[in-house]
Amino acid sequence: MQIYVCVKHVPDSAAHITLVDKNHINEKLAFLLNPYDEHAVTEAVRIKDNLPGAEIIAVCLGKDNAEKTLGSALAMGADRGILIVSDENHDSIETAQALKAAIEQDTTNPGLIFTGKESIDAEGMQTMFRIGALLDFPVATNVVKLDIEAGSVIVESELSGGTANTYEMSLPCVIGAGRGLNTPRYPTFPDIVKSKKKPVKKIIFADLNIKPSTAGMSIVELEPLEQTRKPKEITGDAGKVAKKIVKILKDEAKVI
Repeated sequence: MQIYVCVKHVPDSAAHITLVDKNHINEKLAFLLNPYDEHAVTEAVRIKDNLPGAEIIAVCLGKDNAEKTLGSALAMGADRGILIVSDENHDSIETAQALKAAIEQDTTNPGLIFTGKESIDAEGMQTMFRIGALLDFPVATNVVKLDIEAGSVIVESELSGGTANTYEMSLPCVIGAGRGLNTPRYPTFPDIVKSKKKPVKKIIFADLNIKPSTAGMSIVELEPLEQTRKPKEITGDAGKVAKKIVKILKDEAKVI
């Protein structure tokens, strides 16, 4: 089975992000493998360990420096990588088209496709559904449990409030990995050294000959987050402080 894991090169959420104009950030900061994609790669490795002959291919759309993110996926256990090189920012429509085209260029029969349930930069949560629609594959997202049984996949897809739905899908299918799926398998130093020898194929986005879509999304404007919360000191004895806290939680925060 060939298992494809679609990964994204994203800014480190702990980095200080500044704007250079109304729709671009200063990219002179740390980038990394999208955290939800770490769960996707880890699950792909778990499946491969139980399927002799399986192969994991990490696929990424991004600039040349996104090869570092592919390197992270390779160090975590992917066997090889495909980098679709583009200097443009693509919406989920074009991203899905590019990933689908690269996968089809690599194989005529993908066994399973993983993504993270979302990226921490755009948080669009659309790419996995668009890939599934383009390939006519079933899709489940925010998957927290996965079992492969006799040519089908049984998953638990977590909903809000801690509830989950169970789905059975035929293979091939698309899985959006959630945080509860596993604990990411972080690479050791030998893993990192070995990953340097794993192949990464580069494809120029324009060479995929993707037809322009009649629909599209673009960034209108980015604005820095401004913290508007103002701390208030609560004074008095313990009983009065407790009553004030309960009143705030009830009347202002509305959590009780």
